[in-house]
Amino acid sequence: MSIHSKTREVDGVTILDISGKITLGAASAELRGVVSDALSKGSKKILLNLADVGYVDSAGLGELVSAYTTVKNGGGTLKLLHVTKKVSDLLVITKLVTVFETFEDEAAAVASFK
Repeated sequence: MSIHSKTREVDGVTILDISGKITLGAASAELRGVVSDALSKGSKKILLNLADVGYVDSAGLGELVSAYTTVKNGGGTLKLLHVTKKVSDLLVITKLVTVFETFEDEAAAVASFK
């Protein structure tokens, strides 16, 4: 199963609305493509909206880390919005909660880039 994504701009921040399951295979490759596409278009402030992501496996988690690293190495910042309870628990267990800046409020997340 692949993910679905929608890209929008709010105050200079590229918001990627992701839905589906981020798992090994097409979904993780699609996430990589969406983030790379945003970077190639000059986006340096990227917010991943994970409100409609119900599940992330280890490959999907690795892809989130890879996206974070790719954006950071490209001179940008990647943050997470509306992380579900399951994904949040996964970030805590893996201690990645210390790597990703997460937000529950879109306006606060957008403002944090300034």
